[in-house]
Amino acid sequence: MVRELHEIAEFERVYALFEDIWHFGPGDPPITMEMMVALAHAGGYVAGAFEGDRLVGGSVGFLAAGGALHSHVTGTAAGRGIGLELKLHQRRWALERELGRITWTYDPLVRRNAHFNLAKLGARPQEYLPCFYGVMGDAINQGDESDRLLAVWSLTAPHVAALARREPVAAQVPPDAVIALADEGGRPAPGSPDADTVLVAVPEDIEGLRGSDPGTAKAWRHAVRDVLGGLMAEGRRVTGFSGKSFYVVEKV
Repeated sequence: MVRELHEIAEFERVYALFEDIWHFGPGDPPITMEMMVALAHAGGYVAGAFEGDRLVGGSVGFLAAGGALHSHVTGTAAGRGIGLELKLHQRRWALERELGRITWTYDPLVRRNAHFNLAKLGARPQEYLPCFYGVMGDAINQGDESDRLLAVWSLTAPHVAALARREPVAAQVPPDAVIALADEGGRPAPGSPDADTVLVAVPEDIEGLRGSDPGTAKAWRHAVRDVLGGLMAEGRRVTGFSGKSFYVVEKV
């Protein structure tokens, strides 16, 4: 069950859940309990997902310019469909308030997040944001530069509505698409971006690489920044995520 939260004790539980997920250092949590109190009181979005009485997910967002909800931070127990239930609750919440979009940022190198955001929800990256939050020192990011993609979820788009009904919508990859960035033996290998549709790979497990091979993790960070960020800066559009491995990027 997913529901809005309003009590200080509930916000404390969300804060503890986020701490358990990120193990952030002193002074740099993604959200404070006090900010959750203020956002909930001001009409923002603070929600929790529960299995019985146990809190297994939380999400916090605020109203943004242009009739949107910006989903600032969401954390869940992994691999149990909780993130999807939270996002669908967000979508219903926003539509009830006549909001047409939900936006959020995510690390473009994390495959499962890219697949979830683009293939399962139908959000589309709008902007590449290099080192958006600076260098992050929590246990997951381990000192990596915080490049982010700004995802925009157009809540009434036909493909988004279909996905919300649990109807599959596959990414369309034409046969003449070329690979602009490949994964060769676990390392990034730039190719040619000279095609109407190009594919940009991301590593299989960037979070593991940060601990086991920081040099390769850094190489991936800068390769994806240069290739994907460069293509988006040229005005190309990310239209999907294919095979749980590649961004699909098209000329407009």
